[in-house]
Amino acid sequence: MYVRRILDALGKDPGRVVIHRADEAVTAGRLAGSVRATTALLHSRGVRPGDTVAVLTGPNRPLMLGARYAVHLLGATSVYVRSMNPRTDTETFSVATQAQLLEDLRVSVLLVDDESAERGDWLTRRVPAVTALTVPWGAAAGSTEPLPARLPEPRPDGLATVEFTSGSTGRPKMVAQRYDTREELVSRLAHGLDPRGPATLLSVTPISHTTAPMADAVLASGGRVVLHDEFDAGDVLDAFERHGVTDVYLAVPHLYRLLDHPAAPLTDLSSLRRITYSGTPAAPARVARAVELFGDVLIQVYGTTEAGGISSLNPLDHREPELLGSAGRPFPWVRVEIRGPGGGPQVERGVSGEIWISSPTVTAGYLGDEERTGTVFRDGWLCTGDLGHWDRYGYLRLDGRVGDVIKHGGLKLDPAAIEEALMRHPQVRQATVFGVRDRDWVEQVHAAVELYSGAGQTSCDLRGYVAAALTPEHTPVRVSVWPRLPLTPSGKPDRAYLRSVSPPDPAASAAHATVGGAPLASVTGAPTAAVAGASTVAVAGTPVAGAPTATALRGAGAPRVGGPALSSPRGATARDDPVRVSGAGHQPDHASSRTRKGVP
Repeated sequence: MYVRRILDALGKDPGRVVIHRADEAVTAGRLAGSVRATTALLHSRGVRPGDTVAVLTGPNRPLMLGARYAVHLLGATSVYVRSMNPRTDTETFSVATQAQLLEDLRVSVLLVDDESAERGDWLTRRVPAVTALTVPWGAAAGSTEPLPARLPEPRPDGLATVEFTSGSTGRPKMVAQRYDTREELVSRLAHGLDPRGPATLLSVTPISHTTAPMADAVLASGGRVVLHDEFDAGDVLDAFERHGVTDVYLAVPHLYRLLDHPAAPLTDLSSLRRITYSGTPAAPARVARAVELFGDVLIQVYGTTEAGGISSLNPLDHREPELLGSAGRPFPWVRVEIRGPGGGPQVERGVSGEIWISSPTVTAGYLGDEERTGTVFRDGWLCTGDLGHWDRYGYLRLDGRVGDVIKHGGLKLDPAAIEEALMRHPQVRQATVFGVRDRDWVEQVHAAVELYSGAGQTSCDLRGYVAAALTPEHTPVRVSVWPRLPLTPSGKPDRAYLRSVSPPDPAASAAHATVGGAPLASVTGAPTAAVAGASTVAVAGTPVAGAPTATALRGAGAPRVGGPALSSPRGATARDDPVRVSGAGHQPDHASSRTRKGVP
C-alpha cells in the first residue's frame, strides 16, 4: 500500500526535512509521528474500513497529507471538505454546504487543525452525528507512536477518496476513487519520476486534488514537497532557487505568468527536471517561448478529474512546432477511441468525434448520481465530454466540448473556434469566449481578453478581426479587456464570474463595465482606450521597470511589453525523425483541451 511505502521512506532518516511551507520545515520523523498518532486516535474512536472521515484544515497545510495517510491506513474513505478541490483553498464552502456534504457522505469523524477548530465546532452542532477531532501535530503527535496492531490492507474495491468537481447545477459533483485506482495512480507517478535522484515537488494548487498523488509518489520515493498556499510568479521563481525544485505542476496561465515575469530570465533554473502543465488551452507560440526559457523540461498533459491523465506531449515533442497545438499521444496504459455522437462507432482519422477512454486510473463514478454515472461510465469506458480527432501523426487534437456551444440565431457557435481566432491577433495574450442571454433570452457571444502590456493604448478592432477570420455570425457583441483575465486558481477561466459582470444589454455604457466589481477605468491610473466596436474599455498595462537582479524583480509581478527576454535552451536535442513540415498543416495557436489536469 502506498502509505506504508511512504512511512518506510520516512523511517530511513527521521531528521530529514520532507515538507517546506513558508517558514516551516517538517522532518520525516514529525510527519510519520503525526500519521501514527492520528491513526491511533481514529482507531480508538471506532473508525474502520468503509467509514468516511472528513478533513478540514487551512490551505495546503502539511498535516493535510498526514491526516489522509492515517485514514487510508485504516481502510476508510477520506474527503477534504474545505473547498471545491480543483479550486483554491481560499474559496471555502459555506457552513451549510459543508454540513450537507457531511450528511450526504455519512461522515463519522471530522479532522480539523487549530485554525479550523471553530468551524468544526459549528459543523458538529449542525450535524450531531459527526465528532470533531484535532489532528495530532508537533509535540502532540510524538515520534514513536506505534500503529494499531493487525491493521488490514484496504480492499481494492473500497472507496479511498471523494473529490469534488463543479456541477452544472452549482452543487458539487462527488467523484469517487477506489483504493486500487489510487494505488495505480501513485505507482504510475512514482515510476515516472526522474531516476537522477529524489525529487523536490512544488505544489501551488491545492494538495487535496491534482498534486496530491504527485506528492504521495515523491514522498514514497524519498523526495520532499514544497507547499505554497497559492500561485505567485515571484514566489515560484524564488522557490526554484531556494529549494532546488525539480518538479512543478502549473495551470497554463501560471506558465504564462512565469514567462512574463521580468525575473524569469535571471533565475537559476538548473534544478528543474519537469514542468507539468495543463488545465486550459495553451497557445503554441507561448509554449515555444517556454521551451526557449526553460529548456527540455516541459510536459503537457490532457486529462480529467474522472480519468486522470489521458495523453501528453513529452519534452522532445515540444521541439516540434507542428505538434504544439495537439494534446499529445495517449499514455501507454490508456486506450482512446474517437466515436460518433452518443458513443457510436469509431470515426476515421481526421474526423472529429467524442473522446472515450479506458484506463486503470478512471474513477468509480459519481456518488449519489446514478443517472450521471450511467451516462458517463459505460462498459468499462468513460465519455470525457471532449471532442477531438487524430491528426496525420497519430497525435490527439482537441476540438471543443460536447454540447459546449453558443446557440445564436439558429446557429451553433463553438467558443473554442472564436477563442482561437482572437488568440491569433498579435495583441491578444489570452481570450475566453462565453454566451450571455440578453433581455429577450437570446444567447449572445461575449469575449473577454487579456492584451500584452501597452496594447491597450491603441485601438484594436477585435470584433472585426473575428468577423474576417470566421464569419460575421461569430463576432462577439461585446469584448471586454482585462488587465488579467479572472481565473479559478486552478487555472481555468472563471466564465461564471465573467457572465455575472457582463451586462445582458451589449449597448451598456462603458462607464459601467467592471473588473472585480470596480469600474474598469478605475482599476489603474493608466489611460484607457476603447476597443473598436465594443462597449467596454481597455485598461493599459503598465510595463515593469528593469532591475539588475532576479530577486529584486520577483516582487513586481507585472508583465513587460512583449514578454520577457528569453534564455537559450539547456542542452537538448530534437528527435532524429522530426515531424515538422512547412506550409499547410501548421496548427492554430489555441487548439488544446479545456479539461486538462496533470498526471505526468
